[in-house]
Amino acid sequence: MISSYGTIIAGVAIIVIFSILSPGSFATIDNLINITRQISFLVIIGVGATLVMAVKEFDLSIGAMASLGGVIAAKMAASGLPLVLCLLVPVIAGFVIGFMNGAIVTKFKVLSFVTTLAMGTILGGFTFWFTGGSTIFENIPDSFKFIGQTNVGGIPMLSIIMFAIVLVFWYIMSQMSFGRRIYAVGGNEKASMISGINIKGFKNIAFALCGMLAALTGALLASRLGSAHPTGGNGFFLNAYAAVFLGMTIVKNGVPNILGTLFGAAIIGIMANGLTILEIPTFLQDVITGMIIIAALIIQKLGRDVK
Repeated sequence: MISSYGTIIAGVAIIVIFSILSPGSFATIDNLINITRQISFLVIIGVGATLVMAVKEFDLSIGAMASLGGVIAAKMAASGLPLVLCLLVPVIAGFVIGFMNGAIVTKFKVLSFVTTLAMGTILGGFTFWFTGGSTIFENIPDSFKFIGQTNVGGIPMLSIIMFAIVLVFWYIMSQMSFGRRIYAVGGNEKASMISGINIKGFKNIAFALCGMLAALTGALLASRLGSAHPTGGNGFFLNAYAAVFLGMTIVKNGVPNILGTLFGAAIIGIMANGLTILEIPTFLQDVITGMIIIAALIIQKLGRDVK
């Protein structure tokens, strides 16, 4: 019971506690909608991290990739290029760089966290050079801010994009052969190879999609803020994997899954939102969030050992 539903129970308890402590500010429809917008970036980049973790790898460059995606999009927008190109070019760049990460890992059989850590360092240096270390905010047109700052029927467009991406990748991972093969590669690489699955190919595409979603996250963040900082996406790295790990605790087999990542990101977002409303200092928010993640992992591990 605890191992299967402990994280869900904890999530509900958090909502109840904040609703009691601040009913006029937290427990409102407007704040719920606001939370969906706040977590949209974390969910999108977390979906990418989920794909890489599903093949038992890590991509530590996603924060730097998000930063790069943001500055590319903002630079292009400031140059007067159409919104479609401002989003498409970072996405393509992220896909290519992600594929390169996968190719290096699979071809040379090096550790993914070392490879992607180095790639993240390269991207960080390139982004700093590309921007001169400065925030890009001048000459950003309102058309670029449209996606990040517009509501459709009272729902933020960012929230709509987030749910669309979750739905698409949930379907791919749970209903299509591609997703089943991704999980097969992560579950037993040797058995997958014997059954004819292209191990390298599926790992490469997982890294590529992860890079694509990370760059998209950065571009959307730039659209939301109307600016882009060379380190603007770095803060997503730890929280993205925290969301994935939290999501893993709500399924019995403990595998990365799309809906679980959405739930994990929601818990992190609700925590941040509720603690901010209660005027809790940021450093304490980080401490409390980290403690909840560790507790969830311990509960699931203890539940497995009991079984």
